[in-house]
Amino acid sequence: EVQLVESGGGLVQAGGSLRLSCTVSGTTFERHAIEWFRQAPGKEREGLICISSRDGITYYADSVKGRFNISSDNAKNTVYLQMNSLKPEDTAVYYCAAPTFWYCSAYDFMMIYWGQGTQVTVSS
Repeated sequence: EVQLVESGGGLVQAGGSLRLSCTVSGTTFERHAIEWFRQAPGKEREGLICISSRDGITYYADSVKGRFNISSDNAKNTVYLQMNSLKPEDTAVYYCAAPTFWYCSAYDFMMIYWGQGTQVTVSS
């Protein structure tokens, strides 16, 4: 059974940083890309960034380019989302997800595995 568990959310002031973790079990990064999405209150879920063992990193959201980065630690089966220069508009529930395939996709309907989500709140 594939499971994704996020951690690391919390409350941070604008301009601060947070690192989210997504610990993956039941599969490997060779078989599945790992992606980060977020959903703010009243808004649709938004694809942010993806990491694939073969294609590397793919950004979906221009709003996070230059501020967010994704990395993986294969030994720990964990993918990280490093978020810097946080803004109040980054406030959302953040999810890691995986499609059935190894390559990245920006579409949430292509994801079949989801973590439970972790709340990130950025105060002004």
